[in-house]
Amino acid sequence: MQTINCTTTLITPQGKQEVQEQVLKERPFSVTLNDELMGTAMVLATDLKEFAAGYLFGQGYLTQEDEVLEVNVCVEGRIDVYADVEVVKDEEMIITSGCGGTGKIARRLLEENFPDLNDFKIDFTQIGDLVRSSLSVSGLSQQTHCVHGCGFLTEGGFEACFEDVGRHNAVDKVMGGIILGRFSPAGAIYTTGRLTSDMVLKCARMGIPIVLSRTAPSSLGLEIARKAGITLGAYVRPGRVNVFNAPERIIIQQPETKVHCNCSP
Repeated sequence: MQTINCTTTLITPQGKQEVQEQVLKERPFSVTLNDELMGTAMVLATDLKEFAAGYLFGQGYLTQEDEVLEVNVCVEGRIDVYADVEVVKDEEMIITSGCGGTGKIARRLLEENFPDLNDFKIDFTQIGDLVRSSLSVSGLSQQTHCVHGCGFLTEGGFEACFEDVGRHNAVDKVMGGIILGRFSPAGAIYTTGRLTSDMVLKCARMGIPIVLSRTAPSSLGLEIARKAGITLGAYVRPGRVNVFNAPERIIIQQPETKVHCNCSP
């Protein structure tokens, strides 16, 4: 169970009454890479293998090309990742706007070139499908109102929606799914969180061409999207999206026009 029952006091103009609420379980998990501790984050204890791989990717310790050999989740609150990489910890890190304890990245990531994006496009109606599919599997959001969600769509359809107490953690789980080979980066990602620089940077480094959010981008998030050529859509709701960059990847199907003939025989 990822929730606990809690008795609360509901206060309204009519008075006080006891009601039952579901409270999300938040736990610390340490992440190691080749037996070296890389950090500890406060997370929702679901999809932990994906989280660990994405966490290491987000901070610059793994790339999409690196081979992850093994991921083990330990009962004592540790996730051990083994990969064919050399661990380099002594580099300048930037504190970001991240939440859940994951808010730092290597400075060099802001200076590296981004991979070329594929030619993936999305139909406008699929954006609504992505939002609805993400929300429909987000049971904890309905129960607790305490999680962020992150859905992913490829040419094969809706792939997954990951949940976590932090918006970065949820996005990291998508990144980890890609690194672990669950799905291709050629797709559209939808997050309930803000599109700040570190969020967009992860997508740019992974080569995800379409990044969508329920909320807004920051100025540096938009700058990174422009540099990478990413389609950046905000304020997403079924039936609308405000695109800040590269709208050409979103296709609108024009309805067929029927021609009526009033010619006399």
